Amino acid sequence: MIVLDTHAWLWWAGDHSKLSARLRRRLADAPVIAISAISCWEAAMLIERGRLQLAPDARTGIREACAVPKLRVLPVTEQVATEAGLLGADFHGDPTDRLIVATARDAGAPLVTRDQRIRASRRVETLW
Repeated sequence: MIVLDTHAWLWWAGDHSKLSARLRRRLADAPVIAISAISCWEAAMLIERGRLQLAPDARTGIREACAVPKLRVLPVTEQVATEAGLLGADFHGDPTDRLIVATARDAGAPLVTRDQRIRASRRVETLW
């Protein structure tokens, strides 16, 4: 399993060219690709703020992005929420990023992200 950060998920579901060829091959070969359920919330918030557009509308676009082959939406469980809160005071405070990192850790899976703060934190194996 490979977990995708929100931007990586939206690019995988839409514009593959924003991902490297090596990463595209790795994702194509992965038996399961996953996102945290919080990524759906984050996408909806980006749409609400005018920073993201999905066709034909927000709800349908998010639903279709969740329907890409091999994709599983992982819930924010008690364990994930607790892990997110215990990532350490030096891990940045964005709750969405904390929940996504905690989801990957809980799944024992690498996280695809271009977020430098997450990659530098070394709290989870990252791919980019």
